[in-house]
Amino acid sequence: MKTTIFGIGYVGLVQAAALAEAGHEVICVDVDADRIRRLKQGEIPIFEPGLEDLVKRNVAAGRLRFTTEAAEGVGHSEVQFIAVGTPPDEDGSADLKYVFAVADTIARHMNGHRIVVTKSTVPVGTADLVRARLSEALAARGREDLSFDVASNPEFLKEGSAVADFMKPDRIILGTSNARTEQVLRELYAPFNRNHEKIIVMDARSAELTKYAANCMLATKISFMNEMANLADRLGADIEDVRRGIGSDPRIGYHFIYPGAGYGGSCFPKDIQALIRTADGIGFDARVLKAVEARNREQKQFLFRKIAQYFDGDLAGRTFALWGLAFKPNTDDMRDAPSRTLMEALWEAGASVRAFDPEAMNECRRIYGARDDLVLVDSREAALTGADALVIVTEWRGFQAPDFERVRTTLKVPVIFDGRNLYDPETVSDHGIHYLGVGRSTPQQKS
Repeated sequence: MKTTIFGIGYVGLVQAAALAEAGHEVICVDVDADRIRRLKQGEIPIFEPGLEDLVKRNVAAGRLRFTTEAAEGVGHSEVQFIAVGTPPDEDGSADLKYVFAVADTIARHMNGHRIVVTKSTVPVGTADLVRARLSEALAARGREDLSFDVASNPEFLKEGSAVADFMKPDRIILGTSNARTEQVLRELYAPFNRNHEKIIVMDARSAELTKYAANCMLATKISFMNEMANLADRLGADIEDVRRGIGSDPRIGYHFIYPGAGYGGSCFPKDIQALIRTADGIGFDARVLKAVEARNREQKQFLFRKIAQYFDGDLAGRTFALWGLAFKPNTDDMRDAPSRTLMEALWEAGASVRAFDPEAMNECRRIYGARDDLVLVDSREAALTGADALVIVTEWRGFQAPDFERVRTTLKVPVIFDGRNLYDPETVSDHGIHYLGVGRSTPQQKS
Protein backbone atom coordinates (compact mmCIF):
# COMPACT_ATOMS: atom_id res chain seq x y z
CA MET A 1 0.00 0.00 0.00
CA LYS A 2 1.31 3.49 -0.85
CA THR A 3 1.48 6.27 1.73
CA THR A 4 3.03 9.73 2.12
CA ILE A 5 4.41 11.32 5.27
CA PHE A 6 5.02 15.05 5.64
CA GLY A 7 7.58 15.90 8.31
CA ILE A 8 10.61 13.70 8.96
CA GLY A 9 11.29 14.26 12.64
CA TYR A 10 11.16 11.67 15.42
CA VAL A 11 7.58 10.64 14.69
CA GLY A 12 7.57 10.89 10.92
CA LEU A 13 10.83 9.03 10.35
CA VAL A 14 9.92 6.16 12.68
CA GLN A 15 6.46 5.89 11.12
CA ALA A 16 7.91 5.89 7.61
CA ALA A 17 10.62 3.31 8.30
CA ALA A 18 8.27 0.97 10.17
CA LEU A 19 5.55 1.12 7.49
CA ALA A 20 8.17 0.44 4.82
CA GLU A 21 9.50 -2.49 6.85
CA ALA A 22 5.98 -3.96 6.76
CA GLY A 23 6.02 -3.78 2.96
CA HIS A 24 4.30 -0.45 2.27
CA GLU A 25 5.71 2.02 -0.28
CA VAL A 26 6.46 5.24 1.60
CA ILE A 27 7.52 8.68 0.40
CA CYS A 28 8.74 11.16 3.01
CA VAL A 29 8.43 14.89 2.31
CA ASP A 30 10.25 17.61 4.24
CA VAL A 31 11.11 21.25 3.53
CA ASP A 32 14.56 20.82 5.11
CA ALA A 33 16.69 20.11 2.05
CA ASP A 34 19.79 19.35 4.11
CA ARG A 35 17.91 16.74 6.14
CA ILE A 36 16.61 15.09 2.98
CA ARG A 37 20.10 15.12 1.47
CA ARG A 38 21.58 13.49 4.56
CA LEU A 39 18.87 10.84 4.67
CA LYS A 40 19.45 9.99 1.02
CA GLN A 41 23.13 9.52 1.88
CA GLY A 42 22.25 7.17 4.73
CA GLU A 43 22.79 9.69 7.55
CA ILE A 44 20.15 9.50 10.29
CA PRO A 45 19.68 12.94 11.88
CA ILE A 46 18.40 11.58 15.20
CA PHE A 47 19.49 8.80 17.53
CA GLU A 48 16.86 6.13 18.07
CA PRO A 49 17.81 2.48 18.70
CA GLY A 50 17.19 0.32 15.64
CA LEU A 51 16.12 3.19 13.40
CA GLU A 52 19.28 3.51 11.30
CA ASP A 53 19.24 -0.14 10.19
CA LEU A 54 15.52 0.08 9.45
CA VAL A 55 15.92 3.17 7.26
CA LYS A 56 18.94 1.89 5.35
CA ARG A 57 17.38 -1.51 4.71
CA ASN A 58 14.15 -0.09 3.31
CA VAL A 59 15.84 2.61 1.25
CA ALA A 60 17.94 -0.13 -0.33
CA ALA A 61 14.79 -2.17 -0.97
CA GLY A 62 13.15 0.79 -2.70
CA ARG A 63 10.22 0.95 -0.28
CA LEU A 64 11.35 4.18 1.41
CA ARG A 65 12.13 7.43 -0.41
CA PHE A 66 12.84 11.01 0.62
CA THR A 67 12.04 14.21 -1.26
CA THR A 68 11.52 17.94 -0.91
CA GLU A 69 9.03 17.89 -3.80
CA ALA A 70 5.57 18.21 -2.26
CA ALA A 71 3.82 17.48 -5.55
CA GLU A 72 5.57 14.14 -5.74
CA GLY A 73 4.42 13.26 -2.24
CA VAL A 74 0.81 14.32 -2.77
CA GLY A 75 0.64 12.48 -6.07
CA HIS A 76 2.14 9.30 -4.63
CA SER A 77 -0.74 8.04 -2.51
CA GLU A 78 -4.26 8.42 -1.22
CA VAL A 79 -3.14 8.46 2.42
CA GLN A 80 -1.27 11.63 3.47
CA PHE A 81 0.14 11.78 7.00
CA ILE A 82 0.93 15.10 8.66
CA ALA A 83 3.76 14.51 11.14
CA VAL A 84 5.27 17.98 11.43
CA GLY A 85 6.16 19.66 14.71
CA THR A 86 3.66 21.56 16.85
CA PRO A 87 5.98 23.64 19.04
CA PRO A 88 4.59 25.65 21.94
CA ASP A 89 3.55 29.19 21.10
CA GLU A 90 4.42 32.10 23.39
CA ASP A 91 1.44 31.32 25.65
CA GLY A 92 2.16 27.57 25.72
CA SER A 93 -0.53 26.62 23.24
CA ALA A 94 0.38 24.37 20.31
CA ASP A 95 1.48 26.29 17.22
CA LEU A 96 -0.32 24.76 14.24
CA LYS A 97 1.31 26.80 11.48
CA TYR A 98 3.27 23.82 10.15
CA VAL A 99 0.19 21.58 10.20
CA PHE A 100 -1.78 24.19 8.27
CA ALA A 101 1.09 24.70 5.83
CA VAL A 102 1.04 21.00 4.96
CA ALA A 103 -2.76 21.06 4.58
CA ASP A 104 -2.43 23.97 2.15
CA THR A 105 0.29 22.10 0.26
CA ILE A 106 -1.84 18.97 -0.06
CA ALA A 107 -4.80 20.99 -1.31
CA ARG A 108 -2.60 22.78 -3.84
CA HIS A 109 -1.41 19.53 -5.44
CA MET A 110 -4.43 17.23 -5.04
CA ASN A 111 -5.74 15.59 -8.19
CA GLY A 112 -7.96 12.91 -6.63
CA HIS A 113 -9.42 11.67 -3.36
CA ARG A 114 -7.09 12.02 -0.37
CA ILE A 115 -7.25 10.89 3.24
CA VAL A 116 -5.35 13.43 5.33
CA VAL A 117 -4.26 12.01 8.68
CA THR A 118 -2.93 14.17 11.50
CA LYS A 119 -0.15 12.22 13.20
CA SER A 120 1.23 15.25 15.01
CA THR A 121 0.10 15.92 18.55
CA VAL A 122 -2.54 18.60 18.04
CA PRO A 123 -5.24 20.32 20.11
CA VAL A 124 -8.77 19.00 20.13
CA GLY A 125 -10.59 20.29 17.08
CA THR A 126 -7.55 20.41 14.79
CA ALA A 127 -8.99 17.82 12.39
CA ASP A 128 -11.99 20.09 11.93
CA LEU A 129 -9.70 23.06 11.28
CA VAL A 130 -7.67 21.08 8.75
CA ARG A 131 -10.89 20.00 7.04
CA ALA A 132 -12.00 23.63 6.75
CA ARG A 133 -8.57 24.66 5.53
CA LEU A 134 -8.61 22.04 2.79
CA SER A 135 -12.10 23.06 1.70
CA GLU A 136 -11.13 26.72 1.48
CA ALA A 137 -7.95 25.96 -0.45
CA LEU A 138 -9.75 23.71 -2.93
CA ALA A 139 -12.46 26.32 -3.40
CA ALA A 140 -9.77 28.90 -4.16
CA ARG A 141 -8.47 26.51 -6.86
CA GLY A 142 -11.98 26.05 -8.19
CA ARG A 143 -11.69 22.32 -7.42
CA GLU A 144 -14.62 21.73 -5.08
CA ASP A 145 -15.14 18.53 -7.07
CA LEU A 146 -12.12 16.90 -5.36
CA SER A 147 -13.09 14.79 -2.35
CA PHE A 148 -11.12 14.20 0.83
CA ASP A 149 -11.45 13.11 4.42
CA VAL A 150 -9.50 14.10 7.55
CA ALA A 151 -8.69 11.65 10.34
CA SER A 152 -6.69 11.68 13.56
CA ASN A 153 -4.13 8.96 14.28
CA PRO A 154 -2.08 10.04 17.32
CA GLU A 155 1.27 8.38 18.05
CA PHE A 156 2.16 6.73 21.36
CA LEU A 157 5.89 6.25 20.88
CA LYS A 158 8.48 6.55 23.63
CA GLU A 159 11.80 8.08 22.65
CA GLY A 160 14.44 5.43 23.13
CA SER A 161 12.06 2.61 22.21
CA ALA A 162 10.06 4.20 19.40
CA VAL A 163 10.78 1.51 16.80
CA ALA A 164 9.77 -1.30 19.14
CA ASP A 165 6.67 0.63 20.21
CA PHE A 166 5.58 1.05 16.60
CA MET A 167 6.27 -2.55 15.65
CA LYS A 168 4.42 -3.92 18.67
CA PRO A 169 1.90 -1.26 19.66
CA ASP A 170 -0.35 -1.61 22.68
CA ARG A 171 -3.06 0.36 20.87
CA ILE A 172 -3.68 2.02 17.51
CA ILE A 173 -6.12 4.92 17.76
CA LEU A 174 -8.09 5.81 14.63
CA GLY A 175 -10.05 9.02 14.92
CA THR A 176 -12.61 8.88 12.14
CA SER A 177 -16.36 8.58 11.59
CA ASN A 178 -15.93 7.65 7.93
CA ALA A 179 -16.32 3.92 7.18
CA ARG A 180 -14.09 3.99 4.11
CA THR A 181 -11.33 5.91 5.87
CA GLU A 182 -11.45 3.39 8.71
CA GLN A 183 -11.18 0.53 6.23
CA VAL A 184 -8.15 2.08 4.49
CA LEU A 185 -6.34 2.78 7.76
CA ARG A 186 -7.12 -0.71 9.05
CA GLU A 187 -5.49 -2.11 5.92
CA LEU A 188 -2.46 0.11 6.43
CA TYR A 189 -1.99 -1.01 10.03
CA ALA A 190 -2.94 -4.66 9.49
CA PRO A 191 0.70 -5.87 9.81
CA PHE A 192 0.84 -4.40 13.33
CA ASN A 193 -2.55 -5.73 14.40
CA ARG A 194 -2.11 -9.47 13.97
CA ASN A 195 -1.78 -11.03 17.43
CA HIS A 196 -4.88 -9.46 18.92
CA GLU A 197 -7.14 -6.50 18.20
CA LYS A 198 -5.26 -3.29 18.98
CA ILE A 199 -7.23 -0.85 16.86
CA ILE A 200 -9.62 1.44 18.71
CA VAL A 201 -11.88 3.59 16.55
CA MET A 202 -13.42 6.82 17.82
CA ASP A 203 -14.28 10.27 16.53
CA ALA A 204 -11.40 12.63 15.72
CA ARG A 205 -11.89 14.93 18.71
CA SER A 206 -11.80 12.01 21.12
CA ALA A 207 -8.65 10.70 19.44
CA GLU A 208 -6.96 14.09 19.76
CA LEU A 209 -7.87 14.31 23.44
CA THR A 210 -6.75 10.70 24.04
CA LYS A 211 -3.19 11.62 23.06
CA TYR A 212 -3.05 14.57 25.44
CA ALA A 213 -4.78 12.66 28.22
CA ALA A 214 -2.26 9.81 27.98
CA ASN A 215 0.79 12.06 28.23
CA CYS A 216 -0.76 14.20 30.95
CA MET A 217 -1.62 11.11 33.01
CA LEU A 218 1.98 9.86 32.78
CA ALA A 219 3.34 13.29 33.67
CA THR A 220 0.94 13.40 36.62
CA LYS A 221 2.29 10.10 37.97
CA ILE A 222 5.85 11.43 37.74
CA SER A 223 5.02 14.70 39.48
CA PHE A 224 3.06 12.88 42.17
CA MET A 225 6.04 10.65 42.94
CA ASN A 226 8.36 13.63 42.98
CA GLU A 227 6.06 15.27 45.50
CA MET A 228 6.11 12.13 47.64
CA ALA A 229 9.92 12.07 47.34
CA ASN A 230 10.12 15.61 48.64
CA LEU A 231 7.96 14.58 51.59
CA ALA A 232 10.14 11.51 52.21
CA ASP A 233 13.23 13.71 52.11
CA ARG A 234 11.82 15.85 54.92
CA LEU A 235 10.29 13.02 56.95
CA GLY A 236 13.29 10.69 56.94
CA ALA A 237 11.55 8.02 54.84
CA ASP A 238 12.98 6.16 51.84
CA ILE A 239 10.97 6.83 48.68
CA GLU A 240 12.28 3.63 47.09
CA ASP A 241 10.60 1.58 49.81
CA VAL A 242 7.46 3.65 49.32
CA ARG A 243 7.62 3.10 45.54
CA ARG A 244 7.79 -0.67 45.96
CA GLY A 245 5.01 -0.55 48.51
CA ILE A 246 2.55 1.29 46.31
CA GLY A 247 3.71 -0.29 43.03
CA SER A 248 2.71 -3.72 44.29
CA ASP A 249 -0.90 -2.53 44.16
CA PRO A 250 -2.09 -3.57 40.67
CA ARG A 251 -4.33 -0.52 40.54
CA ILE A 252 -1.19 1.64 40.66
CA GLY A 253 1.57 -0.51 39.13
CA TYR A 254 5.28 0.22 38.82
CA HIS A 255 5.32 2.21 35.60
CA PHE A 256 6.12 5.93 35.83
CA ILE A 257 6.40 6.02 39.61
CA TYR A 258 10.16 6.59 39.72
CA PRO A 259 11.04 9.90 41.37
CA GLY A 260 13.80 11.97 39.84
CA ALA A 261 14.99 15.35 38.67
CA GLY A 262 11.83 16.14 36.71
CA TYR A 263 10.53 15.15 33.29
CA GLY A 264 11.60 16.73 30.02
CA GLY A 265 11.66 15.88 26.33
CA SER A 266 9.56 16.87 23.37
CA CYS A 267 6.17 15.67 24.64
CA PHE A 268 5.26 15.97 28.30
CA PRO A 269 6.17 19.64 28.92
CA LYS A 270 4.53 21.01 25.79
CA ASP A 271 1.51 18.69 25.94
CA ILE A 272 0.71 19.67 29.53
CA GLN A 273 0.98 23.34 28.58
CA ALA A 274 -1.09 22.90 25.43
CA LEU A 275 -3.94 21.15 27.24
CA ILE A 276 -3.91 23.81 29.97
CA ARG A 277 -4.20 26.50 27.28
CA THR A 278 -7.03 24.56 25.62
CA ALA A 279 -8.85 24.38 28.95
CA ASP A 280 -8.28 28.09 29.58
CA GLY A 281 -9.69 28.82 26.14
CA ILE A 282 -13.05 27.27 27.05
CA GLY A 283 -13.14 28.74 30.55
CA PHE A 284 -12.18 25.56 32.42
CA ASP A 285 -9.63 25.69 35.23
CA ALA A 286 -7.39 22.62 34.78
CA ARG A 287 -6.14 22.63 38.38
CA VAL A 288 -4.55 19.19 38.38
CA LEU A 289 -2.61 19.86 35.17
CA LYS A 290 -1.41 23.21 36.47
CA ALA A 291 -0.20 21.55 39.66
CA VAL A 292 1.62 18.88 37.65
CA GLU A 293 3.40 21.53 35.61
CA ALA A 294 4.30 23.60 38.69
CA ARG A 295 5.67 20.57 40.56
CA ASN A 296 7.83 19.59 37.60
CA ARG A 297 9.16 23.09 37.16
CA GLU A 298 10.15 23.14 40.81
CA GLN A 299 11.55 19.59 40.70
CA LYS A 300 14.04 20.59 38.02
CA GLN A 301 15.65 22.82 40.66
CA PHE A 302 15.97 19.91 43.08
CA LEU A 303 19.54 18.92 42.26
CA PHE A 304 20.82 22.49 42.31
CA ARG A 305 19.19 23.12 45.69
CA LYS A 306 20.77 19.96 47.10
CA ILE A 307 24.17 20.95 45.75
CA ALA A 308 23.93 24.54 47.00
CA GLN A 309 22.79 23.37 50.44
CA TYR A 310 25.60 20.82 50.72
CA PHE A 311 28.27 23.38 49.85
CA ASP A 312 26.65 26.16 51.94
CA GLY A 313 26.06 28.22 48.81
CA ASP A 314 29.77 28.36 48.04
CA LEU A 315 29.72 27.20 44.40
CA ALA A 316 31.82 29.83 42.64
CA GLY A 317 34.97 28.29 41.22
CA ARG A 318 33.83 24.71 41.85
CA THR A 319 33.57 22.08 39.12
CA PHE A 320 30.85 19.46 38.93
CA ALA A 321 30.93 16.18 37.00
CA LEU A 322 27.63 15.49 35.24
CA TRP A 323 26.74 12.01 34.07
CA GLY A 324 23.92 12.40 31.59
CA LEU A 325 22.66 15.25 29.39
CA ALA A 326 19.73 13.72 27.47
CA PHE A 327 16.33 13.98 29.11
CA LYS A 328 16.16 10.17 29.25
CA PRO A 329 18.33 7.18 28.21
CA ASN A 330 18.55 5.88 24.63
CA THR A 331 18.08 9.27 23.02
CA ASP A 332 20.15 12.36 22.23
CA ASP A 333 17.19 14.66 22.89
CA MET A 334 17.89 17.53 25.32
CA ARG A 335 14.63 19.42 24.89
CA ASP A 336 13.52 20.61 28.34
CA ALA A 337 16.08 18.24 29.86
CA PRO A 338 16.75 18.59 33.63
CA SER A 339 20.47 18.75 32.77
CA ARG A 340 19.93 22.12 31.12
CA THR A 341 18.21 23.58 34.16
CA LEU A 342 20.99 22.29 36.40
CA MET A 343 23.90 23.43 34.24
CA GLU A 344 22.47 26.89 33.74
CA ALA A 345 21.92 27.28 37.49
CA LEU A 346 25.47 26.12 38.21
CA TRP A 347 26.91 28.55 35.67
CA GLU A 348 24.87 31.37 37.16
CA ALA A 349 26.40 30.52 40.55
CA GLY A 350 29.91 30.68 39.09
CA ALA A 351 30.56 26.93 38.85
CA SER A 352 31.86 24.89 35.92
CA VAL A 353 30.67 21.57 34.46
CA ARG A 354 32.46 18.52 33.10
CA ALA A 355 29.84 16.40 31.37
CA PHE A 356 29.51 13.06 29.62
CA ASP A 357 26.56 11.48 27.84
CA PRO A 358 26.72 8.43 25.53
CA GLU A 359 24.65 10.13 22.79
CA ALA A 360 23.83 13.77 23.55
CA MET A 361 27.29 15.38 23.33
CA ASN A 362 26.78 16.84 19.85
CA GLU A 363 23.35 18.10 20.80
CA CYS A 364 24.85 19.81 23.84
CA ARG A 365 27.48 21.46 21.64
CA ARG A 366 24.77 22.62 19.27
CA ILE A 367 22.76 24.18 22.08
CA TYR A 368 25.52 25.83 24.11
CA GLY A 369 28.45 26.17 21.72
CA ALA A 370 31.91 26.78 23.18
CA ARG A 371 31.94 27.87 26.81
CA ASP A 372 34.79 28.18 29.28
CA ASP A 373 32.58 26.74 32.03
CA LEU A 374 31.51 23.64 30.04
CA VAL A 375 33.86 20.79 29.19
CA LEU A 376 32.45 17.81 27.30
CA VAL A 377 34.53 14.67 27.81
CA ASP A 378 34.56 11.24 26.19
CA SER A 379 33.93 8.99 29.21
CA ARG A 380 32.27 8.95 32.60
CA GLU A 381 35.69 8.60 34.25
CA ALA A 382 37.07 11.65 32.44
CA ALA A 383 34.19 13.72 33.79
CA LEU A 384 35.42 13.04 37.35
CA THR A 385 38.87 14.54 36.79
CA GLY A 386 39.18 17.82 38.66
CA ALA A 387 35.56 17.73 39.80
CA ASP A 388 34.38 18.64 43.29
CA ALA A 389 31.36 16.31 43.15
CA LEU A 390 29.46 13.92 40.90
CA VAL A 391 25.88 14.52 39.76
CA ILE A 392 23.75 11.81 38.10
CA VAL A 393 21.22 13.40 35.76
CA THR A 394 20.27 10.65 33.26
CA GLU A 395 19.80 6.97 34.12
CA TRP A 396 21.91 5.48 31.33
CA ARG A 397 22.64 1.80 31.89
CA GLY A 398 26.37 2.49 31.66
CA PHE A 399 26.15 4.63 34.80
CA GLN A 400 24.51 1.97 36.97
CA ALA A 401 27.61 0.12 38.17
CA PRO A 402 30.50 2.58 38.57
CA ASP A 403 33.82 1.99 40.28
CA PHE A 404 32.97 3.70 43.57
CA GLU A 405 36.56 3.54 44.79
CA ARG A 406 37.67 5.42 41.71
CA VAL A 407 34.87 7.92 42.20
CA ARG A 408 35.89 8.51 45.80
CA THR A 409 39.58 8.94 45.10
CA THR A 410 39.13 11.13 42.03
CA LEU A 411 36.60 13.62 43.37
CA LYS A 412 37.84 16.51 45.46
CA VAL A 413 34.86 16.02 47.76
CA PRO A 414 33.50 12.44 47.99
CA VAL A 415 29.82 13.13 47.35
CA ILE A 416 27.28 11.94 44.78
CA PHE A 417 24.07 13.80 44.03
CA ASP A 418 21.90 11.12 42.42
CA GLY A 419 18.99 12.64 40.50
CA ARG A 420 17.75 9.20 39.38
CA ASN A 421 18.23 7.05 42.51
CA LEU A 422 20.52 4.64 40.69
CA TYR A 423 22.51 3.56 43.74
CA ASP A 424 21.89 2.05 47.13
CA PRO A 425 22.74 4.66 49.79
CA GLU A 426 24.39 2.16 52.15
CA THR A 427 26.57 0.73 49.38
CA VAL A 428 27.79 4.18 48.41
CA SER A 429 28.32 5.11 52.06
CA ASP A 430 30.36 1.94 52.64
CA HIS A 431 32.78 3.26 50.02
CA GLY A 432 33.25 6.46 51.99
CA ILE A 433 31.09 8.59 49.72
CA HIS A 434 28.28 10.83 50.92
CA TYR A 435 25.12 10.04 48.97
CA LEU A 436 22.22 12.40 48.32
CA GLY A 437 19.38 10.95 46.27
CA VAL A 438 15.79 11.96 45.60
CA GLY A 439 13.75 11.21 48.70
CA ARG A 440 16.39 8.82 50.07
CA SER A 441 18.06 9.29 53.42
CA THR A 442 21.72 8.30 53.63
CA PRO A 443 22.82 6.16 56.60
CA GLN A 444 24.39 9.27 58.11
CA GLN A 445 21.07 11.09 57.89
CA LYS A 446 19.12 8.19 59.42
CA SER A 447 21.35 7.84 62.46
